[in-house]
Amino acid sequence: MLKPIVEFCASNMHHGTDRIMQRLEQDPDYEVIEYGCLGNCGECYLFPFALVDGEIVAAETADKLYDEIVKSTEQQRAHQAALDKLLDDM
Repeated sequence: MLKPIVEFCASNMHHGTDRIMQRLEQDPDYEVIEYGCLGNCGECYLFPFALVDGEIVAAETADKLYDEIVKSTEQQRAHQAALDKLLDDM
């Protein structure tokens, strides 16, 4: 199974997402990329966010963002596993 790609905006680091990015970089189950800008300026200004496989994941705090990223990737893995099982059963 492919690693989820988690993209962070350098302009969003004032929310503390730099800590979350560094934490995920240490985890071999994630591919982490930092960009100068992700083009989501409204979200970037208001709250911590990241893109997980192209989908916006946001939270009230950086620590909650970490939890939401993990939850999102677990849901994606479960969904992919279900699809794989369905295809195997065909």
